[in-house]
Amino acid sequence: MPRPRWSRFTTALAALVGVAVVLTGGVTAAHADPSVAEIERQIDEDWNKLEPVIEKHNATRQELAAKRKQADALAKRIKPLQVQVDQAMDKVGALAARAYKGENLSTVNAMLGSRSPSELMGQLELLDRFAQTQQKDVQQVAQLRDELVRQKEPLDTLVAQLTRTEAQLAAKKKQINAEIDRLQKLRIKVYGNGGGGPLRPAPCPATYPGGAAGVAVKFACAQIGKPYVWGADGPDSYDCSGLVLAAWAKAGVSLPHNAAQQRRVTKTVSRGDLRPGDLVFYYSDLHHVGMYVGGGWVVHASQAGVPVKMKKVDDGPIHSFGRPG
Repeated sequence: MPRPRWSRFTTALAALVGVAVVLTGGVTAAHADPSVAEIERQIDEDWNKLEPVIEKHNATRQELAAKRKQADALAKRIKPLQVQVDQAMDKVGALAARAYKGENLSTVNAMLGSRSPSELMGQLELLDRFAQTQQKDVQQVAQLRDELVRQKEPLDTLVAQLTRTEAQLAAKKKQINAEIDRLQKLRIKVYGNGGGGPLRPAPCPATYPGGAAGVAVKFACAQIGKPYVWGADGPDSYDCSGLVLAAWAKAGVSLPHNAAQQRRVTKTVSRGDLRPGDLVFYYSDLHHVGMYVGGGWVVHASQAGVPVKMKKVDDGPIHSFGRPG
């Protein structure tokens, strides 16, 4: 005797649940959060995918703006010619309308009633020359207008292509940013649980600024834990100005190996404009410098026996802020 349909359904469902348990290792299997190092590595990988997209997006926007200006300039040149063509065509249309109404017939009759054949020939030649002149004028304007339209067509095509490309890049940027935001939330959660340790108590950097500053700040954060050695500028140890020098050198910006001299060659910024990658100078004699990494934190090489680490930006008498590059 066959089993009821409901019984067969519950049996199949139980089998599926059993498969799910096998695949997941149990219904209540716990998944350990990734480590700080794993998260940082994943964010770096995603950022390396995102930054080229942003740079391409910026280049495309600039090219799009330039091509649109060219197209607008051509359109302005075409507009008065179009008016001339329209006016000339209106005249042609008026002549055609008068011919349709028979007005030219009276003109022809008047010519036929001329006093002499030579006078008639003269009037016909004058009318013919007038018609040829009108036709030539219209033809010249139309040819020039058509030439400008021909030049504008590829620009219109290019602008359309750039617009589509920009939309695609924006969509890609949004997609990767969403992934970065997801990882950033997990990252903050891990740091909030003390996962970063005493040398890295907060995300470093707090945000990714991109460009040269992004390269510099990521490099500085990667040096956390390396020893302080007076006069060193890497790769295995640093002093305060040596760490800043090495980080910005990675971004292609040259700085002297001295905090006071670094202050002289960098642009002054206010605290309100501070962003990751900027330099924070301490003490009235400018004998210490660190790199701002966002969120109210700096990375610095402080003193012998203490490795490169993060500290709160106000942990020490601030002299000023500088922006390399």
